[in-house]
Amino acid sequence: MSTILTLEIPDQIYRPLLKKADKCGKTIDQLLIEWMEDVVKDELDDPLLKMAGAFSSDIKDISSNHDFYVGQELRNAHE
Repeated sequence: MSTILTLEIPDQIYRPLLKKADKCGKTIDQLLIEWMEDVVKDELDDPLLKMAGAFSSDIKDISSNHDFYVGQELRNAHE
């Protein structure tokens, strides 16, 4: 499944982006998707996110700050 996203890109960004895509032998779409995949890679590959919602908790930001909470527990366990 995919979603269509329409972006309005200023010319001063579009022109060098087009050159970069041409240089890489890719379309702008391909290049941007690769960059976006890299940005969200940690979110996509995070095995802990599969457990989100499996436990009851008063913590409301666990999905966005789970690494902090895991780190906090690890630090507490080693004190």
